[in-house]
Amino acid sequence: MKARLPQGYGSGGASNIQHLAKQAQKMQAEMEATSAELEEKEYEAAAGGGAVKVVATGKMEIKSIEISEDVVDPEDVEMLSDLVMAAVNEALRTAAKDKEERMGAISGGLGNLNIPGLF
Repeated sequence: MKARLPQGYGSGGASNIQHLAKQAQKMQAEMEATSAELEEKEYEAAAGGGAVKVVATGKMEIKSIEISEDVVDPEDVEMLSDLVMAAVNEALRTAAKDKEERMGAISGGLGNLNIPGLF
């Protein structure tokens, strides 16, 4: 006795694969465009109540650091270093989170499958 597939199954296998391939190509193109857009975006973060401001790009590069004269104390360079580090880390975290959210929205979580050559 032969097993029978429900109606609609078994036919069009090749066209289904072609459809999936087209969807994957479209998703990859959207992800590349979004990635390029995000690399141009700038993220600003501050620490110490605005005493230190940092601007980072979506490429995870620091574009600028502004330090208020009020926090420049030769006796306490360590505090200034901590403020700069806090602002830099927050700007980079914000950029990374934005990229993760935008890419996840496009892929619908498929990026977590780790399929070689797909993404």
